[in-house]
Amino acid sequence: MGRYVLRRLLQLIPVFIGTTFIIYAMVWAVPGDPFAGKCGERACPDSYVREMTAQYNLDDPLVVQYFKYLGQLFSGNFGETYAGVQISELISNAYPTTVRLALVALVIEAVIGVLAGIVTGLRGKGFVDSLVLVSTLFLISLPVFVTGFVLKVWLGTELGLIKTSVGSDPTIGELLVPGFVLGSLSMAYVARLTRTSMMENKRADYVRTAHAKGLTPRRVVGVHLLRNSLIPVITFLGTDLGALMGGAIVTEGVFNIRGIGGLVYKAILTKEGMTVTGIVTLLVLVYLLMNLLVDILYAVLDPRIRYA
Repeated sequence: MGRYVLRRLLQLIPVFIGTTFIIYAMVWAVPGDPFAGKCGERACPDSYVREMTAQYNLDDPLVVQYFKYLGQLFSGNFGETYAGVQISELISNAYPTTVRLALVALVIEAVIGVLAGIVTGLRGKGFVDSLVLVSTLFLISLPVFVTGFVLKVWLGTELGLIKTSVGSDPTIGELLVPGFVLGSLSMAYVARLTRTSMMENKRADYVRTAHAKGLTPRRVVGVHLLRNSLIPVITFLGTDLGALMGGAIVTEGVFNIRGIGGLVYKAILTKEGMTVTGIVTLLVLVYLLMNLLVDILYAVLDPRIRYA
């Protein structure tokens, strides 16, 4: 097991370097003056431009710029904005809110999606199965911002059950509806994925063998059928956590949540390339670590995988 984990860790290194280099190149290779608008309506003085260019290594080749940035990153320094504010400070203020929102969305999509998939997968075709299929298709068809806007108006403005604008330090209760909105699309996919996996594995040889050995239906489902059926679901949920934190910008905008999404949006508008690079690099790191966790859970659920 240790060699399996070590091999997966070593595989993350080239992936991390490759993805962060692409991100850095895309952000800093965009044509235009990065200092436009930094000095008000007038153009910035040449002395200011030279100083900032030297400070952010913008006069070096792109590869040299990247490796200098990577060296700072390994020391825990995400850089600073053009105004001199540490990006790590901005992230530390906004990131906990986005993490809470993403975790709430993940729990909602996992609980509701897996339960709906298990029920429909075990019962087979019928009214409940048709209801789940239609409901999930409805959620997949609706964009997230439409779902968020409808729930905000209906539950907040019309019924007064929720706050239309979430505070700067929201509680779990305040994040339930935004979390449902953020995880609604993935919840539909989880339900369909669990249903399909359960229905396929019900006809597997190992399930028939377990029934023939006289095992109780609860043990057959809980120990054998469910354990193997959840492998693709765990893959989706693990990789989806990173996607949820990256895709929270729309949900945070609808409910006025001061998280990482709003920080990225503001940085894009003000052309703060270093801020965008630092935040996206952090999201990439979270995504890779979640993939590593999924690989380890794979090996736990199916020991044959660690020897593949």
